[in-house]
Amino acid sequence: MATAIRLGDCRVGEGYPLALISGPCVIESEELVLSTCEKIKEITSHHEVPFVFKSSYAKANRLRIDSYSGPGLGDGLRILERVKKEFDVAILTDIHNPDEALPVSEVADILQIPAFLCRQTDLVVAAAKTGKPLNIKKGQFMAPEDMGPIAKKAESVGNKNIVLTERGSFFGYHNLVVDMRSLFIMRDLGYPVVFDVTHSLQLPGAAGGQSGGLPHFIFPLARAAVACGCDALFVETHPSVSDAGCDKDSMLPLDKLEELVAQVKAIDQVTRQRATSTIQGPRPDRM
Repeated sequence: MATAIRLGDCRVGEGYPLALISGPCVIESEELVLSTCEKIKEITSHHEVPFVFKSSYAKANRLRIDSYSGPGLGDGLRILERVKKEFDVAILTDIHNPDEALPVSEVADILQIPAFLCRQTDLVVAAAKTGKPLNIKKGQFMAPEDMGPIAKKAESVGNKNIVLTERGSFFGYHNLVVDMRSLFIMRDLGYPVVFDVTHSLQLPGAAGGQSGGLPHFIFPLARAAVACGCDALFVETHPSVSDAGCDKDSMLPLDKLEELVAQVKAIDQVTRQRATSTIQGPRPDRM
């Protein structure tokens, strides 16, 4: 059973409703970030869905040297701080090296460990030492049960405020698949689980030196993950995805977000009413 933890002003985990983590992949401009957050908050407030705003000040894992990677730490944190104050929302953003942990923790409410970096001990420990909740993304190359030891790295310095995120697994070149069993396996480790639907639908490196995507599967995979009982849904969104500087082929158009929120909230309400019905089977480490 996953324990509940606080992410900003909301709680996620056992006994709490589905939360939404959402925003543009990367900060492209102050105006875009502010207007997008305003719209997401309007939607989530209307549907009474807890909301955490996400956007990155830098993307450190771009394939090409000329890919847009964000405004950088200084300007990025300034913009995120304005978003936080203006809309009274919790902020989640990712860090890429141990030196970023402390300055980012002064603005962000949740620190995210990127999937490609989830095994970096120094990074996980530095983030945990800030005392802020951590969202640790499962690497595309990781088995879900192997996220347990990674979470224990954070716990080794006294931080138990951890959520784990599923974002797909490599399935050959330029393709990801989602094994929904992962949500149950990671939750059984004792942590709330997030499903990152938009990154799960990337086609890494498949669009001429940048990631492609399969956004038409966002709705069905989001519905499936919520039906499986994930604690939060991670959805990157943009008001004009065709013009987005990052992940334009996998983000959800902002004008489709309300429809998705309405659907997954309805599924979550049914799922939590029936969450006690389970069938016992062998644990993955015994298979």
